[in-house]
Amino acid sequence: MNEKYIRFAAKDSKQPFYGILEDEKVTALASSPWLGIEKTENSYNLKDIKLKAPVEPSKIVCVGLNYHAHVKASQSADEAPAYPLLFLKPPSSIIGPEEKIVHPEQSERVDYEAELGVVIGKTARNVPEDRAEDYIFGFTCVNDVTARDLQKKDGQWSRAKGFDTFCPVGPWLVTELNYRDVLVEGILNGEIKQSGRTSLMIFNIPFLISYISSVMTLYPGDLISTGTPAGIAPMKPGDKIEVKVEGIGSLVNYMA
Repeated sequence: MNEKYIRFAAKDSKQPFYGILEDEKVTALASSPWLGIEKTENSYNLKDIKLKAPVEPSKIVCVGLNYHAHVKASQSADEAPAYPLLFLKPPSSIIGPEEKIVHPEQSERVDYEAELGVVIGKTARNVPEDRAEDYIFGFTCVNDVTARDLQKKDGQWSRAKGFDTFCPVGPWLVTELNYRDVLVEGILNGEIKQSGRTSLMIFNIPFLISYISSVMTLYPGDLISTGTPAGIAPMKPGDKIEVKVEGIGSLVNYMA
């Protein structure tokens, strides 16, 4: 059964809750869903709550240059990488739906990158590829926001990828998805700029989970951002950016 999980703030509480979304009704959970689904007696209408980022990961593991078309369009690579190019974003970079991406003063160019996110459901270490699906809790939309000029200037990606607000996530998690072939789109001010199917990934999701878990332990709630299709471009203050993933929905944010 395909479930839809959110993290939200209600008017009667300062503390965000996890919840399960069914139609327009939200039932609060006693804990994060990957720790066990325990419903509470508290329920809300979707229109009366504020959606937050649906994860609080210990780490965000990202994959660079994971679509063939992106490699062809890239000025930094002549051919597809032989192994996944991994980098980390700090948890402090996460924001939720409708929140603002802040353009840092240090940068003159900030790009969107629409991606499919994978949320880990149980502790994963040295996971065989053929068992990797057992470790997936669900899927969400991610925007891997990047200060492109700083990425080129620094020669490594921590600063360019790590600013506060540079990892919008949401609007929710879905537990079932044909992740091997879904459409990922980046839409800037209503115009489709990125459009690519996950079937065109260089490294598929089970391989990524196996590869990453051979390097570092993945914990429940950790987030893997699986790479972006071609078509990345800069945003400016006032822009609306939407990450749309088939079978999940749309993550909308604004550039401040």
